[in-house]
Amino acid sequence: MKRAASIEQTPAEVGPRRFRRRLERRFAECGVDIDGPNAWDIQVQNEDFFARVVAEGALGLGESYMDGWWEVRDLDGCLYRLLAGRLDERMKSWRDVLAWLGAAVINRQRGARVFEVAQRHYDLGNDLYEAMLDRRMIYSCAFWDESAATLDEAQEAKLKLTLDKLDLRPSQRLLDVGCGWGGALRFATERYGVTGVGVTIAKEQAAYARRICAHLPVAIRLQDYREMREKFDHVFSIGMFEHVGVRNYRKYMRAVRRCLHPDGRFLLHTIGGFKSTNHTNPWIQKYIFPNSMIPSRAQIERAIEGIFTVHGWQSIGAHYERTLLAWRANFERSWSRIAAHYDERFRRMWTFYLSGCAAAFRARQLDVWQVLLEPTKP
Repeated sequence: MKRAASIEQTPAEVGPRRFRRRLERRFAECGVDIDGPNAWDIQVQNEDFFARVVAEGALGLGESYMDGWWEVRDLDGCLYRLLAGRLDERMKSWRDVLAWLGAAVINRQRGARVFEVAQRHYDLGNDLYEAMLDRRMIYSCAFWDESAATLDEAQEAKLKLTLDKLDLRPSQRLLDVGCGWGGALRFATERYGVTGVGVTIAKEQAAYARRICAHLPVAIRLQDYREMREKFDHVFSIGMFEHVGVRNYRKYMRAVRRCLHPDGRFLLHTIGGFKSTNHTNPWIQKYIFPNSMIPSRAQIERAIEGIFTVHGWQSIGAHYERTLLAWRANFERSWSRIAAHYDERFRRMWTFYLSGCAAAFRARQLDVWQVLLEPTKP
């Protein structure tokens, strides 16, 4: 027999209280209290928050923050505890199931979908990225070695770490797949004396990169990497592989190999995950990086089999949390200057994005790999 609702509870109140109790229990298991005293405890502003998160999981958590339904003083500390407690795995929503099924049926990185991430993320506005990034506009994990005290210095250290692995020589020809705003290619030509070609599918990035590389032996092309047919001494790609998709990994490797001289090297810099999957977090998919996914080591190794041989595999993911927090500090410091072009919901979305990614790296759910590859000998 079902227990009747108490006199103090109307039927309409029973459901919401059930959602609240469920979420309070799950959050407490991760060390986060609802309306608790700690900096990382969530302060709920709208009681519909509980039903929304129970029903929609990660998407509901992120969207409710964007809508101002909850506040927290230490956002990355809160999200770190939820991720470290595996809340994302224990509260899968129907949207996660649909995302998996959709990726299993549809190649999300083909056709017009290829350009969606450029339009919705990388072409948001160069003012945003100039406010957030280092002076070279490097939008990937920095390397905070003993010489690096600032973001500028840490990104320069990362570029040196990356390009030194290619053993570059003056006058060699270098291809940057997914060249961003051109900072890495500019550094390569100025530091090592090479010539270069950079390809990107983002119009704003291409325009910026052409401007800063105008005086250098560099060509910036608004072009899909799959269209490249030229030969280069070496190839590198920083932070682009996350947009390729598991169905296209082997095609990507063949395209790079087609452009590389037999004795050349390919340096792949990518975020990596410890479990193989075919889709990304639903909130990230909807608001930040559409059609993206994080590769696993097993997926990369299957993609290169018979095409490339691994010459070196370095993990630098421990440096990404500090990088993301530096970006967030720059973004917050510059908000008053760029606010006219973005609204408050965007500010909260971007803060949640940077804080959530920092939390994921702190929780060791993600890594960053630099994989040095050489063509497999016949």
